[in-house]
Amino acid sequence: MAYDVGEWLEGLGLGEYAEAFVENGVDLRSLPHLSEADLKELGVLLGHRRIMLAEIASLQDQKHARQSDESASEPLLRGEAERRQLTVMFCDLVGSTELSGRLDPEDLRDVMRSYQDVVTDAVARYGGHVAKYLGDGLLIYFGWPQAYEDQAERAVRAGLDAVEAVASLKPDHEAKLQARVGVATGKVVIGDLVGEFGRDAEAVTGDTPNLAARLQQLAKPGQVVIGEGARDLIGTAFELEKLGSHVLKGFAAPVFAWRVVAAQAVEARFEVRGRNLTPFIGREHELGLLIDRWEQAKDGEGQVVLLSGEAGIGKSRLLTAFSDRLGREPHAKLHYQCSPYHVGNALHPIVQHYVRAARFDSGDDDAAKFDKLETLLSRSGADVSAAAPTFALLLSLPSGARYEALTLTPERRKAQTFEALIDHLTALAERGPVLMLFEDAHWIDPTTEELLKEIVSLIVDRPVMVVIAHRPEWQAGFHSAPHATPLVLNRLRRARTGELVRAAGGAELPETVIDQIVSRADGIPLFIEELTQSVLEAGEAETEVPETLQASLLARLDRLGSAKHVAQVGAAIGREFDRALLVAVIGDTEPELQALLDYLVSSGLIYQLGRSPVTSYAFKHALIQEAAYESLLKSRRRVLHRRIAQALVDQAPDQATLLAYHWERAEDLEQAFTHRLRAAEQASSLHAVWEAIAEYWSALNLLDRMPGSPEIEPRRIGIL
Repeated sequence: MAYDVGEWLEGLGLGEYAEAFVENGVDLRSLPHLSEADLKELGVLLGHRRIMLAEIASLQDQKHARQSDESASEPLLRGEAERRQLTVMFCDLVGSTELSGRLDPEDLRDVMRSYQDVVTDAVARYGGHVAKYLGDGLLIYFGWPQAYEDQAERAVRAGLDAVEAVASLKPDHEAKLQARVGVATGKVVIGDLVGEFGRDAEAVTGDTPNLAARLQQLAKPGQVVIGEGARDLIGTAFELEKLGSHVLKGFAAPVFAWRVVAAQAVEARFEVRGRNLTPFIGREHELGLLIDRWEQAKDGEGQVVLLSGEAGIGKSRLLTAFSDRLGREPHAKLHYQCSPYHVGNALHPIVQHYVRAARFDSGDDDAAKFDKLETLLSRSGADVSAAAPTFALLLSLPSGARYEALTLTPERRKAQTFEALIDHLTALAERGPVLMLFEDAHWIDPTTEELLKEIVSLIVDRPVMVVIAHRPEWQAGFHSAPHATPLVLNRLRRARTGELVRAAGGAELPETVIDQIVSRADGIPLFIEELTQSVLEAGEAETEVPETLQASLLARLDRLGSAKHVAQVGAAIGREFDRALLVAVIGDTEPELQALLDYLVSSGLIYQLGRSPVTSYAFKHALIQEAAYESLLKSRRRVLHRRIAQALVDQAPDQATLLAYHWERAEDLEQAFTHRLRAAEQASSLHAVWEAIAEYWSALNLLDRMPGSPEIEPRRIGIL
């Protein structure tokens, strides 16, 4: 549109509102985002509001129609709107109206800026993205633009930190600030909400933001309240209080809510998942190797095992089984859990281990914590008076209250801390064998990694076994040590996958359904368990990717950058896709395309099959392909399937079944019907009777979906 908002209003016969629109900064770009409440605030009468909203909607529809017509020639390698699971956090400042009446506007501005700054800092710490500042409210996304496998947990932790940080702000002597937070998780469409007047790249379509805002209203000052979607994903990571079901404005069914009381101190990520463990299946060889290395360690030959495997492959489950196998056998177990939230916090896994081992409680004062720390150190036989001041400094206890305060340079403090930690380990090893478990070492902080290297060198002739679990992208600096054993977890074989499906609750499922789960899960235990649970809950095999896996799968795709769009196009083609077909669908971007394909191969998401000029690719995991496909808007899927079908007409005209599939997904039912008949005839010519019957039934189903016409019944009779 080449005119301004005033001309637009004049065209509606409502030019009297032009001055109010201009004074409030409303232009053509902001028109699509106006709500009825906004128009009412601008002084627009009810009848006029209806006219404006209808015209805005009409212009939006016209724009979208033009985009649909033009979509066949649009480039595919660009950012665009996506379907995805999103966790939304809504943070609101309590009592801002009263505050604005008490403070000078300039002072109020400073207070609001401080409030926004501390909330933004808390959000950034956990990878959140502030989408909008809404006066005294903040709308925050976790899971976009970068997905995280634990985005719901990140949002809740950020909410707890935010309300605590806001409570520490004191605008004057009369009161302190308080915030309240709502957190919701659900399916949305995000990005590139385009209208005639502009584009909002961060707009979200779906009820998740509304739910987060309503949950925030349920919260009391200083509280974090979450909905059912977030509750299902955080496991037992937090202490929760049930708030029951509530009828919320805009939601037809009652909504269940929980107040987050505090974060739980958990030992391992398996505890966070909060689900009963399935029987241990398919890792007997790996468990045997761990037991063998433990026997060597007990004899005084220190061992290091580098346990490597992709996410969900069963590293934590194997360590749990190993710990269970040791049972009551005398030994000291030291468990260190690295965290993605604390990669920049020196010695975070060490600190958290000692906090748990000493059994510190949130209600303990400093004296009680000192007593517990000294008890812990004395059990190892360490010199408590010598070690306690250093441990107190490590655990942020005021050592001067019981011991002489330490005044150390940073270098000396680090050296003394390492010395105290190693002395404690040595004292434990002198009393019996020690098992040290480091989980998620790909998130280890540099200082802990430095300490770990010293420990690995130290234990060569001591009864200590160190097991370091990590993903393949992390490379240990001591993997070539003579007492180090690499142990790579591979995917389960098909037969063992079926066993795990049955053990995970699917024993009563039909074999055909179990086979579908086995095919989709690709031998990854986490995928197997979650898919089985999803099928049991849904009552059917063809379920969407479970919510518990969506964020994890999208996180891998989001890290691909521009290559993500190639993966999405490949996913529309199928589990396996031909390079020549991909080039035809994407267009004239072949040099760039090859670089992106190479990057996808190196990332471990796809395999290359064959060599140029006959090159094809396949997704390593069916669920990765499904996640990439499901992230596409339905309108975009239709465009892609049409392009694929058009390209196949030139490249593989005899593949009638494949052509019918893509024409049907493109919602061109006439073309799909024609190719279903061709596929049936091809099968009949080979005397493949059952295949021909299946194609004829598919053709009949297509006829049922077509608009009524005189040709429908003759076609139906002909097939029958």
